[in-house]
Amino acid sequence: MSMQEFLHMGGYGFYVWTSYGLWALVMVLNLYFSRAREKNIYRKLKQRIQ
Repeated sequence: MSMQEFLHMGGYGFYVWTSYGLWALVMVLNLYFSRAREKNIYRKLKQRIQ
């Protein structure tokens, strides 16, 4: 099996790799927004304490 055959995946490569790409994008965005929200919460808590 060549690399081109592997990437093509019997004609379904576009759908498979698009799915993997979207999954990776969602995971990265999930991490980014979770950390941004956490920082915002800590900032608000710190303002309340002072």
